[in-house]
Amino acid sequence: MDVVGESFTPIDFQVKKNDCNWKKCQSPKSLLSCAQNNYILVEKRGEKRNVGFIQLNRPEAYNALCDDMMTEMGNALDAFEVDKDIGAIVITGSDHIFAVCADNEEMQNRATKEYLRRNVLDHWNRVSTVKKPVIAAVNGFALGGGCELAMMCDIIYAGENAMFGQPEILLGTIPGVWGTQRLCNAVGKSLAMELLLTGDKINAQVAKQSGLVNKVYPVDQLVSEAIRCGEKIAAHSKKITAMVKESVNAGVSVFILQDDRKEGMTAFVEKRKASFQDKQRRFITECLSPPRG
Repeated sequence: MDVVGESFTPIDFQVKKNDCNWKKCQSPKSLLSCAQNNYILVEKRGEKRNVGFIQLNRPEAYNALCDDMMTEMGNALDAFEVDKDIGAIVITGSDHIFAVCADNEEMQNRATKEYLRRNVLDHWNRVSTVKKPVIAAVNGFALGGGCELAMMCDIIYAGENAMFGQPEILLGTIPGVWGTQRLCNAVGKSLAMELLLTGDKINAQVAKQSGLVNKVYPVDQLVSEAIRCGEKIAAHSKKITAMVKESVNAGVSVFILQDDRKEGMTAFVEKRKASFQDKQRRFITECLSPPRG
């Protein structure tokens, strides 16, 4: 398994928000989201409109993550969380860029003490705490904060042109949103160390082989495949999918009683499709220690 050896220079990794001119939204389906958000597009996708869809929309800044963007994303996730029709969420960028770091100009004016005192990046982690499953559809570069954003999601689908990396070391810093731990858990300590200490990047195939990415698709099929996966998830009991996510992420064993569990088993015996009502009672029966990478 080879790491793509081309490293980034600090100039390659520099993004200045003042250089950005935001594209106006052209899609009629996205006019409402454009009116509400400056940095993301939000809508419902799928045949039953049961998949929440968030597209990063800072094209001139290479979708660099900033506080305002992450606040808008948190608000969209909150809305999808309480929407009873939504069973899964897809986050994507453009065909060429997923996201390529946090906004350096915004970050450079904040001292380390400020981050520690105010926990200024806590709201960036909302992607990983939302109860509904989140799928990252990554085309093009996912670097720095962009790679961290993808790793916050539960499933990562990649386009054939996708590139992943954590080149923060080239700027004299480290990943700021638990990226070191997430990368280590995803690809193992050795490869994580190599990427973090060299600033190198890996392509979609290497990312898949290393366990960072679930599946790789042609660029023009990626988003539709991610939505198709979201539709499969949304067809199941939303209570159960939330419990699965909680059990995996928190290391707890959840025992299910009544309602959807009974309906699912009855439907299986009767050889029919289950009709879930998203009702459950649950008990946490065992706390497990999550494995360390």
